[in-house]
Amino acid sequence: MVNPMDMDQYEHTAAPLFGPSLQAIPMPGIRKMINMAAGLDDVIHLSIGQPDFPTPEHIVEAHIDALRAGQTGYTLDAGLPELLTALKDYYSERYERQLTEDNILVTTGATEAMYLALTATAAPGRQFLVPDPSFVLYAPLIRMNGGEVKAIPTRAEHGHQLDPQEVIDAIDMRTFAIVLNSPSNPTGTVYPKETVEAIVQEAAYRGIYVFSDEVYDHLILDDMDYPSVIRCTSDLDHVMAVSSFSKTYSMAGLRIGWIISSQGAIKKLRRYHMFTTTVANTPAQWAGVAALTGDRSCVDQMVDEYRRRRDRVVQLVGETPHLTGYWPQGGFYIFPSLPPNTDGQSVALRMLEEIGVCVIPGDAFGDSAPNALRISYSNSMDKIEEAFERMIPWLAKQRF
Repeated sequence: MVNPMDMDQYEHTAAPLFGPSLQAIPMPGIRKMINMAAGLDDVIHLSIGQPDFPTPEHIVEAHIDALRAGQTGYTLDAGLPELLTALKDYYSERYERQLTEDNILVTTGATEAMYLALTATAAPGRQFLVPDPSFVLYAPLIRMNGGEVKAIPTRAEHGHQLDPQEVIDAIDMRTFAIVLNSPSNPTGTVYPKETVEAIVQEAAYRGIYVFSDEVYDHLILDDMDYPSVIRCTSDLDHVMAVSSFSKTYSMAGLRIGWIISSQGAIKKLRRYHMFTTTVANTPAQWAGVAALTGDRSCVDQMVDEYRRRRDRVVQLVGETPHLTGYWPQGGFYIFPSLPPNTDGQSVALRMLEEIGVCVIPGDAFGDSAPNALRISYSNSMDKIEEAFERMIPWLAKQRF
């Protein structure tokens, strides 16, 4: 019997139509689970990685105003000048360093930003250090252009914190770059300033790049300052920081992201960007201006609610048989473990089919945690409670 998780509905093997680089891109485990859930009734999603809040009204109005004003043509390739200025002003103040518009490239979401950064630099003979587990995007993009991925496993018993000494010890003559993601998808882990500084400073000393995915940079659920690589580096020559409006302002479908780096790197990436999406969505860029220059209390309200949900989900995981959790400090994920040697993929499939709760198995995010499940709390508290009301008795009956 064929495991439905191994089936790729987009794959066609009748003829060698696609080049070798496409073989480096697997069918994401996240999408497989969501596609399967679409064919079932009464499914509660603890799977989706996007905010469940409406986009704030002043941002929606700015988007509509831009459409009505005829702002539907191309912008400059680097981005709408007003948005570049707003981003420059915001991050210069936030990270206490003087940026210019030439340090920023506006992209079609953070996904394009990471695509540009990684595929523009990956090449045969270049090794990238990537935490494991990590978001599904990084490793395939590196491998597409012949780069090598060297995984740095993190451990559930340490809250999936990245040990900076392990990263430094993993560096060898072929290491070209280090990929960071904090707060992390799938773990919700926030790296402390000491970790980021140690990695960034060692990378600078050795001439190694650091690519930092910071899309959850505003969803910090504990009392701590966010240690962006932009704040922790002496110069921008060896770092690229990626973020977007998607998670912070619940603007996932508007697809506006950006890269912050040295002026030289941005100049190169602008050329590459022109041959990918050309420019980002123009009315949505105006919406981004409104997000940065308007009332930001909406972000505080969303973060307060994520914090409330996080606190409750940690408690519920602790009450669930066979699940072992920890304390995630950011984003809206937790990555609890099932008993060792448990097949998390099988558990996730049976849970979906038998009780209608959709979570993502750990092997979707790397090789180090096949017995884990990613649980997203970007759903209402009522739905979260209902999901665990189904999960707790179901897991209590399992024999692992």
